[in-house]
Amino acid sequence: MNEIQGIEKPHRLTDPLVVTLVASLCCLLWGSAFPSIKLGYIAFNIMPEDIGSKFVFAGYRFILAGLLLLTLYRLIRKRKFTLSGRQWTSLTMLGVMQTGLQYMFFYIGVSNTTGVKGSIVNATATFFSVVLAHFLYQNDKLSSKKVIGCVLGFIGVIIVNFNTDLLSFSVSFTGEGFVIAAAFIFSITAIYAKHLTSSMDVLVVTGFSLFVGGLTLAMLGLLLGGQVTHFTLESTSNLVYLVLLSSAAFCLWNMLLKYNKVGKVSVYNFLIPVFGALLSAIFLGESIMELKNLVALLFVSLGIYIVNRASSA
Repeated sequence: MNEIQGIEKPHRLTDPLVVTLVASLCCLLWGSAFPSIKLGYIAFNIMPEDIGSKFVFAGYRFILAGLLLLTLYRLIRKRKFTLSGRQWTSLTMLGVMQTGLQYMFFYIGVSNTTGVKGSIVNATATFFSVVLAHFLYQNDKLSSKKVIGCVLGFIGVIIVNFNTDLLSFSVSFTGEGFVIAAAFIFSITAIYAKHLTSSMDVLVVTGFSLFVGGLTLAMLGLLLGGQVTHFTLESTSNLVYLVLLSSAAFCLWNMLLKYNKVGKVSVYNFLIPVFGALLSAIFLGESIMELKNLVALLFVSLGIYIVNRASSA
């Protein structure tokens, strides 16, 4: 009887159904970021070439998201967070990289490509995670099925970058190239965040990293002469949504990573291009019915599905 009582119950976030529901919600929120950012640029009168203002816009979003999570920590945990010097340094590094550097690439990239294309290209984060997990975790090595899945996914990324006649390759370094760079940074920092949450509260890790990253973006944007001043009901509502999106998605995602293997969680990223493409088509009037977009979505989804099957084998 004592032995049975001594068995520790698995955390609720390791339940497959819960993982699916929570991860899907995160991907839905991140997928909605593509059209939301573009609509935010329009609402705040931020021109495509105004990089400084884009950084300030991103900075406001993440500063507020970080403060929201840190406030929730104080209200829910009812205690101050005490960190060592090494922990402060680690959180600062995470914030500068995961929020600051990643979104420098992401915001510029998504403004120089379509929402549909950007959301699909961003799915490369899953494949980066699979490769990184091979080198960092003994129980998550690459296999032939994982390689096939990655190849299929990248074929999808290539297809979406072809023009309408599928004969000439069209890619923008500051568009799709920057989105891919952001995806790579996201993969690295997600694993680093998993490491930090093993010894620190998820709310603190996520909140502080968002705040520091947002501060980095805002300061850089101001130095570049950027400003965000056109506050209306529409623009403010857009910013509030992006703040809630960021705080919820990043916090929930880090909680999943804390209690599950990287490969098990990252595979759900295949939903981001699906949600992103659908929401971009709805809110931005972009076409999702082009053959290349449908084929690309199929390849990306099939590729990551195969990777998932290999991981659970």
